[in-house]
Amino acid sequence: MIAQLFRFKGGIKPNSHKDESTTQPIKLAPLPPRLVVPLRQSARAMARCIVEPGQDVLKGQVIAVAEGPLCTAVHAPTSGTVRAIEPQPIPHPSGLPAPSVVIEPDGEERWVERFPFDIATATPQQARDYLRDCGIVGLGGAGFPSHVKLGPGEKGIQTLILNGAECEPWITCDDRLMRERAAQILAGAAMMRHITGARRILVGIEDNKPQAIEAMRQAARELGEKEIGVVAVPTRYPAGGEKQLIRVLTGIEIPYGKLGTHFGVQCFNVGSAHAVYRAIAHGEPLVSRIVTLSGNFERPGNFEVAIGTPIRDLLPLAVPRADTNRYIMGGPMMGVGLQSLDVPVIKATNCVLAGSPTLFPAPPPEMPCIRCGECAKACPAELQPFELYWYSRAKIFGKAQEYSLFDCIECGCCSYVCPSRIPLVDYFRFAKAEIWAREKEKAAADTARERYEFRLAREEREKQEKAAKLAAKTAAGREKAAAALAEAQKPARTPEEEAKHALIAAALERAKAQKEQAHPENVSDLTPEQQAEITAIEARRAEIREQAKPHLRQDD
Repeated sequence: MIAQLFRFKGGIKPNSHKDESTTQPIKLAPLPPRLVVPLRQSARAMARCIVEPGQDVLKGQVIAVAEGPLCTAVHAPTSGTVRAIEPQPIPHPSGLPAPSVVIEPDGEERWVERFPFDIATATPQQARDYLRDCGIVGLGGAGFPSHVKLGPGEKGIQTLILNGAECEPWITCDDRLMRERAAQILAGAAMMRHITGARRILVGIEDNKPQAIEAMRQAARELGEKEIGVVAVPTRYPAGGEKQLIRVLTGIEIPYGKLGTHFGVQCFNVGSAHAVYRAIAHGEPLVSRIVTLSGNFERPGNFEVAIGTPIRDLLPLAVPRADTNRYIMGGPMMGVGLQSLDVPVIKATNCVLAGSPTLFPAPPPEMPCIRCGECAKACPAELQPFELYWYSRAKIFGKAQEYSLFDCIECGCCSYVCPSRIPLVDYFRFAKAEIWAREKEKAAADTARERYEFRLAREEREKQEKAAKLAAKTAAGREKAAAALAEAQKPARTPEEEAKHALIAAALERAKAQKEQAHPENVSDLTPEQQAEITAIEARRAEIREQAKPHLRQDD
């Protein structure tokens, strides 16, 4: 299936700590007293809420519809009652709240009516729209909408890659998922291959997960498809990065500013493939996900958790140790420190780590950059983090973009090897957020300017139309006034002139009446001489009328 493996530049080899949470199968987390479902499941878009406080909802019911190409629908994780729609804390470095739907579960887990999706007769666009409405996103941590990634791309998709590397330390949710639900994952991958028209499927799994590799290979053999290859890749962080895994499996090196689709390759997380299978085969939207609880816990493990479950309600499942002093959502390399335990599980939540002074000691004070270049050596994207650091810190964002800031995958390798202990990724995230905010403000200002210019143009047009109507009305009034003035300036007639005018008018009326009553006789079978005589008579009559007109006008 694959001739050889390739290497990517950079990367590190931290202690994986995978065994702590993989000894037990996935367990179902109980429902909390309330669920907080953010309408913004990613930084890219926010869904539009369609429910109201006090409304009863069923499990899987749409509570917010997708708006915009990078948005997906949001569903009720269980049946219950909507108690509030208000800003609530979400897992984000800023700690700012976001609009959320607060649901009080009724404990009955009543589903909406579900129907399988007939992917065999549906067009690819219909399938993508269906997955958008099911709220399917990437479950590897980024939360990018899957329906967008399932698009045909510029050159079509030839190779579909399933990312089972799960390279970040401590996180094992994908590992347990592949061990326990390998057949469903590959069935979902086959559905995605049908949508994209890909010819082959490659599953990349780090070689420190032998049980998951064997389970996936066994499921591939049972499916009997030759175009599915399960490949063990060397353990090296971040082998699970999209561009890095594509490089390892295919040898294709994605250049700056390009995506895998430009080269006929697309990459999906194994959890996303499982969610696609559940949506298409069973009509189930994405309302739960597997979350790893690990770190400073007594009983670490993996749990299937309803979206919107507050972190506070998850912790007793794994029993934090007494010296736990902080929590991280995600892994130690790319995770976000939690400022509050009231933040909920979102679709991108793959792990919650408990920290302690011994397990995750507080970072030492940041020291000045010595330009040693270690960060550049470790960067898997082959960037120059020290340059990005200087420009991000100085808020020279244009230069940071010139140094390919947005090609940074925020893997944390640079921060890990930095001898000055500079939190480089934090600076890069800050710069990206500032650039996005400024672009958003600029777009809003451009829209406001266009609206203002359009309003000015409309007002000018209306002003010109009003002036034209007024001018036309004024011209008509002037003509009417001139006619009235001319009539008023006519000299008064004497009684003799009035009598003469009346006689002429009466004569004209009699002539007109006689003409209307007259019926010419003996006008048939005329000779040419007779016809010529009649014509001459009519000509003389017309001449007389013309001669009389000036006298009639003068009398008038």
